[in-house]
Amino acid sequence: MAAARQSAYYVHGNTVRNVPPQRRGDDRPKKKVNNTVRRNRERAKHMSAGYVLFLWAALVATGIILVYYIGLQSDITNSVKHISTLERQLNALKVANEEDYSRITSAVDLEEIRRIAIQELGMQYAQEGQIITFASENSDYVKQMAEIPQHD
Repeated sequence: MAAARQSAYYVHGNTVRNVPPQRRGDDRPKKKVNNTVRRNRERAKHMSAGYVLFLWAALVATGIILVYYIGLQSDITNSVKHISTLERQLNALKVANEEDYSRITSAVDLEEIRRIAIQELGMQYAQEGQIITFASENSDYVKQMAEIPQHD
């Protein structure tokens, strides 16, 4: 009840008594509209069948393009996931390969191989003049195309 009195106090106790009425938009004087303009406005309000058909075709085309785009995005996402899975597998194989290589190289005793080659197989180190050097385009290997000349 007290709130109603306060509200009434402000409404009845306001000092602004004579406020001119606000002008509304429809109070403006009306301009005479040309018949051609009026007919064009009437035509713009109504859509023809051709225009509706065009809008419908544009909507269908937009929907088809959107569905195709979403499909492409899905394919890209799946490809990225597949690539990341393959990369993880590759990294795991690289780590396993490096571990196996380290295990194999640490298991080889080069001194034992040298001992067997010299003592059991009778191999000897190359002496001066026994080593022949060939120029090669590829440093990985040399193909023997002819007999190696004997140097005495």
